[in-house]
Order: sequence, then C-alpha cells, then structure tokens
Amino acid sequence: MGRWRGRHITRLGYARVSTADQDTELQIRELEAAGCERIYRDHGISGTKTSRPELDKMLERLSRGDEVVVWKPDRVGRRTRHLLELLDDFKADGIKFRSLRDGIATDPGLLT
Repeated sequence: MGRWRGRHITRLGYARVSTADQDTELQIRELEAAGCERIYRDHGISGTKTSRPELDKMLERLSRGDEVVVWKPDRVGRRTRHLLELLDDFKADGIKFRSLRDGIATDPGLLT
C-alpha cells in the first residue's frame, strides 16, 4: 500500500454472518485475495444489531487514508441509510471503501 503523511495506509476487511450455522470462509478467502492486512469478523450477529463488536473495533481503528473492504455492502450496513451514513463518514475522514462482489468503490482506482 502507500503512505499518508508518513503513516502506513492499511487495507482492512470486514466479514459478517447472521447465524451461528453460517461461516465466513468464502468472505475471508476473497478479502485475503484482495490484500486485506487485517480482517474483522462478526459471527452469528444479525446486520440489524446496533452493536457488532468487531465492526466497532474496526471503525475505531480506522485512520485517514485507510481502505475498508467488504464482500458485499450488506455485510457492513444494517440498512441502506446506515450504509450511506458510514460512507459519508468514511469520505469525511479520508477513508476509502470497496465492495468486492458489487464492484462498488469510493475511489475508482480501487476497481482496476
């Protein structure tokens, strides 16, 4: 990755499954292939839950220039409104966002 004012820019992944009988293996494999240096995982936690411990940890750790990578947008956003609020916060804080399955990225250079 690059550097932002002397700080290493980090690519962080987030994976989530809603029920205990699901697993994150496919998401993790694709996040690793995308070059994520650290992957946060919430297991058996519905996207409608306000608190998702690993997502909360990742959000606290983010710094300007970092990139958040998800398998699909619904893994990180509880609802469309929540996802849009997160993306607004990321933009304001200089954080990039990319969804692997949907070809969505806040920086067009991330899709090449």
